[in-house]
Amino acid sequence: MQVNREENLSINQAVPGMQAPAMDFDTFQLKSHFWGRLTIWSVIALTLLVPSYLSFVLGYHPGWSTIISGFTAYAAIIMFVWVLEPISYYPVLGVSGTYIAFLTGNIGNMCLPCASVAQRVVNAEPGTKKGEITAALAISTASIMNAIILILAILSGSVILSILPESIINSLNFVLPAIFGGVIAQFAIKKPLFGVIGIAFGLFVNLGPVPRAFQTFVCILGTVVVCLLLEKIKKQEKNN
Repeated sequence: MQVNREENLSINQAVPGMQAPAMDFDTFQLKSHFWGRLTIWSVIALTLLVPSYLSFVLGYHPGWSTIISGFTAYAAIIMFVWVLEPISYYPVLGVSGTYIAFLTGNIGNMCLPCASVAQRVVNAEPGTKKGEITAALAISTASIMNAIILILAILSGSVILSILPESIINSLNFVLPAIFGGVIAQFAIKKPLFGVIGIAFGLFVNLGPVPRAFQTFVCILGTVVVCLLLEKIKKQEKNN
């Protein structure tokens, strides 16, 4: 019976040069779930602590009707992202990477590109054990650097922006589209047709009559469904 090397891959084997005590992948994921849930729920509690203190201790509560109407308006625009992002990002981020990414934020413009590039550099396929560990290390490093840069930006950001030319400040609006373009290009190198389909759906949802609240949903679902159908057709033609 042939043994699948990927199934028996330990954390030390997945990360060459790592000298920590050996840990099997199932234990790694159990620890990821434990610490991931603990830290995320802790952050949620801390996030609610300040508004709760302002509302119920200092007496600045705006009223439940205002809170509910504000939440409803916000949820109408972004509620689909709450479901789609964890599902669509999970294959690249893995269990541990998903917890870290959603804890630190900046998933689309930092965590996902860093994880994807790191996996490509070490030749780790997304969705594998090696790919998940690579993503977790890449996201952790990016998050630490992001925190350092944010601290520096908070302390000196206004000074730096005041001396930058207006043309450079305006060009910062294109940073996020450039990052997404780079990610699409990276995946499209292996599957050019998939890249074309993704771009086509992106143009359709932005230029077509798709409501803003459904744009992300339609783009991701449409791209995935069409790509899966094409793969299925290819396999059927190959078998025939």
